[in-house]
Amino acid sequence: MASPGWVLRFSRTERAVHWVHASAFFLLLASGLVLYIPSLSVAVGHRPVVKAIHVYVAVAWVAALLLVVLVGDRKGLRATARELDLYDRDDRRWLAARRVPQGRFNAGQKLNAALNAAFALLFAVSGFLLWYGERNTDFRWTSTLLLHDLLTIVSVLIVTGHLYLALINPTTRHSLHGMIHGSVRADWASRHHSKWAPPGALEAPLPRERHGPQAPAP
Repeated sequence: MASPGWVLRFSRTERAVHWVHASAFFLLLASGLVLYIPSLSVAVGHRPVVKAIHVYVAVAWVAALLLVVLVGDRKGLRATARELDLYDRDDRRWLAARRVPQGRFNAGQKLNAALNAAFALLFAVSGFLLWYGERNTDFRWTSTLLLHDLLTIVSVLIVTGHLYLALINPTTRHSLHGMIHGSVRADWASRHHSKWAPPGALEAPLPRERHGPQAPAP
């Protein structure tokens, strides 16, 4: 439960899904770059071991997500999925660079979630075909490797923008507190997600010192 002056934005299950996905992405990216860039491959060596790590992390990623879904709040995840899938008039206006009220997720976050889901599926399918193609050459297609590489390049660009907004941009970086601890400041929620923030959030008392230092409100 959020403290006075704070509102709960993400449940434990939602945060678990996010961090499992994020951790797997960076591990897969690191091992994939070693396999993809010749100089890194030579410097690291042990290419078969790195390839095995890449495959095992991919399998662990899928298994961990399934485990979170099985033991976590499935009803809450379904509600979140419906929320992310719904684009209203304000979302369309937000994408057109207009300042309009937003819900718990703004239109950019909804679009990012949709891309992440699509890319995750394409990564899984193309990765499986690359692995299986080494065992059955009938399934070894050049287009599969090209798709996997293209997905990686686009994903890195998207994640770079995501990290900028979460870590550097002063008006949005407070959102990271919600993804780590679950709650965000009520005044910040009212400014950025006014359609979702509870009534009177701006008048709610500010957090005590025990919550730790926060980025200044925009």
